[in-house]
Amino acid sequence: MAHTNFLTDNPAVYEAWFPDPEHVAARFTDDVVRRFDGGKDLLDVGCGTGRDARWWCEHGYQVTGLDSSLAMISHATEQCQEAEFVVGDMRSFDLRREFDVITCLDSALLYCHDNADLERFLTRCHDHLRPGGLLIAEARNGAFFLGNTELLDGIAERTLTYDGQQYSSRTRLWIDHAGQLLRRERRWRLPDDDELVQRSAWRLLFPQELRYFAAHTGFEVLALFDEPGPRTDTPWTADAELSERMSGDRLHLIARRID
Repeated sequence: MAHTNFLTDNPAVYEAWFPDPEHVAARFTDDVVRRFDGGKDLLDVGCGTGRDARWWCEHGYQVTGLDSSLAMISHATEQCQEAEFVVGDMRSFDLRREFDVITCLDSALLYCHDNADLERFLTRCHDHLRPGGLLIAEARNGAFFLGNTELLDGIAERTLTYDGQQYSSRTRLWIDHAGQLLRRERRWRLPDDDELVQRSAWRLLFPQELRYFAAHTGFEVLALFDEPGPRTDTPWTADAELSERMSGDRLHLIARRID
């Protein structure tokens, strides 16, 4: 059977599948906010389980989380009662207020599959930031796939035992050149021997494209780099030198609202 996103529908399994015990993503964001003189009123677009929000709240931030998944928002609300969580579409949300910082981590912005969606998302971010506010986005780097097939060769298999149950997956990735998308098919073997097939896709966004769309929607790009970051092989540190080679598999945008 086809399924939209098994992990999104099962937040506790999601956190076990993608563990972050050292809160690297949240600490990366905090370091970037400090480096670029951001504030403490933060909107997290694609907030997921609320794991990052919980760390930010514990370190002095006022946090609002937005996600399209009701299951994720329900879980986040239970796990982090200090934050506010809202179900919403990243391309059309309207919270009727402004923030110091907006984050969009773990490739969430790449669910904007075409130019119109990407422009809508960035416009929503612009309109929800105070003048001078920071946008912090982290995603896969389309330029990484120019001549590199490392992530495309073969099928990746993985098994997780969580709460006494076993979850196994076989994942393949391929490039939809016409759509400029990285497509994924993940076949799950779940407890009770159930099977699910999950299909999804991410926009293959290139550095110069992202720089153009950011400027077009009212942002000044302060930094655009491939590493280090929260999901790169090179560990992030607060004083890290930012690489502009753009050959790594991650892309990080730091931009400031200028009008």
